[in-house]
Amino acid sequence: MGSRTYHDPLHGAIRLDRAVPAEALVIDLIDTAPFQRLRRIRQLGPAYLTFHGAESSRFTHSLGVLQLARQALTALLHLEPALEGQAGVLYAAALLHDVGHGPLSHSGEEMFGLKHERWSGRLIREHPDLRGPLEAFAPGCADAVADLLEHGQADHAAIKALVSSQLDCDRLDYLLRDSYSTGTSYGSLDLERILASLTLAPDGGLALHPKGLMAVEHYLVVRNLMYRSVYNHRLNVVCNWLLSRCIAEARQLGPERVWADAVMARWLWQPQQLDLATFLGNDDIRTGYHLQRWCEEGPAGLQELSRRLLERRLLRATDVSALAAEQRLTLLARAGRLSAQAGLDPERCCGLHQQQNRGYHPYKGGLRLWDGHQLGALEQRSALVRSLIQPSETAWLIHPPEVTTALRRELELESGDNPA
Repeated sequence: MGSRTYHDPLHGAIRLDRAVPAEALVIDLIDTAPFQRLRRIRQLGPAYLTFHGAESSRFTHSLGVLQLARQALTALLHLEPALEGQAGVLYAAALLHDVGHGPLSHSGEEMFGLKHERWSGRLIREHPDLRGPLEAFAPGCADAVADLLEHGQADHAAIKALVSSQLDCDRLDYLLRDSYSTGTSYGSLDLERILASLTLAPDGGLALHPKGLMAVEHYLVVRNLMYRSVYNHRLNVVCNWLLSRCIAEARQLGPERVWADAVMARWLWQPQQLDLATFLGNDDIRTGYHLQRWCEEGPAGLQELSRRLLERRLLRATDVSALAAEQRLTLLARAGRLSAQAGLDPERCCGLHQQQNRGYHPYKGGLRLWDGHQLGALEQRSALVRSLIQPSETAWLIHPPEVTTALRRELELESGDNPA
C-alpha cells in the first residue's frame, strides 16, 4: 500500500506516503509488534479512575508527536533546507520516544522502578523489528535515534530540541491530548502560532521569534495548570500510591505466596534480568489481570490493596503543603495510630506524597528568542516566565476515609486555622 491515513481527534488526518523515504520508514515502524504494544499502554496510567475519559493510549500520543514533528520540520526547512537529511532520525525518534514505557506509563516507572528512555533506547538498538527498518533506511540510524532518546545527542541541535526540550513535540501533544481526554479546559494551545514562530538561532539551535512570545507564555502556564489540576490531582496521587503499594507488597511476599505468570514473575522478582521479550510481554492488560487475580485469591493485604483499586474504594488525600516537614511526619504518624485504632493496617492505607514542581527550567533546555538581530533567553523578556521558575512543593497525606474528620481537625490546629 502506497499510503495510509490515521484520523486523529486532535490533528485531523495524519497521512503517510511511502513515496517519501522517511514516511515509509515510519509506516514500517508503526507495523512492528513493539510499537503496536503501545495500544495496550494507557497514556495517563490510572487517571481514568479520576477522569473517566482518560482512556487514550501511548500509540495515539506517539502518532500525534510524529505529526507535530513533521509540521515543525516543514516550518524549519524554509530556513535550513539541509535539515531534510534529518527527517528519518527525527520522525523515528518522535514516533518511538515512548516505546520503552512499561504498564500504565509513568505510573509503571514508579511501580517497577524503571526508566522508559533507557528501555526505548535498548529496544531500538537490539530489537530486530525496530533496528532492521532503521538500518535499512540508513546505516547507523538505529544508534542515532537511540542516542537522541537516551542521551539527547543529535547531529543538529534543532532536531534535539524538537524531540527533547521545554517546547518539544512530545509536550505539545500530551498537553493538548491529556486536556482533551480528561475534559479539562486548561490545555487549549495556540499551536499554529507556536509552530509558526519556530526559527533557527545563529548557532543552529532552535529559537522562537518574538511574535510567538504570548503563545509560548500561554503554553507554559497551561503546562503548569495541567500538572496542578490533572497530573498531580489528589486522587491520581492516591491511585499511583496504591499501585506502588500493590507491587511492593507482592514483591515482599514473594513467589511462594503470590501468584504470577512467568512474565510478571520476572518483572516482580528478577527485574534486573528482563530481556526484550519479557519486557514487551507486560502491558496494562497483563498487569490488570494480575491485580484481578490478587483481588480474588491473593494474601489478605494484597487483596485489600487490589480491591481498593479495582472497585474504586480509594483512600483520601489531605493537602499538607502548608506544613513544615516535621509537622507532616507528625500528622502521618497520627494517621497511622488512628487507622490502627479503626482496625486498619497503617502500612496499607497511610502515606505521604511530596513533590516539587517547577513551571520552567531556565537551564534545562531553556528557550530563546531570536528576531534576526538579538538572541536572548526567554525569561529575560517575560516576567510571567520568570515567575514560573520558582519551584513549588505539594504534599498530600494519604489516609483512609474513616479517619478524615479527626485528621483534618488536627490539621487545622497544626496550621493555626482554628480561631480557638
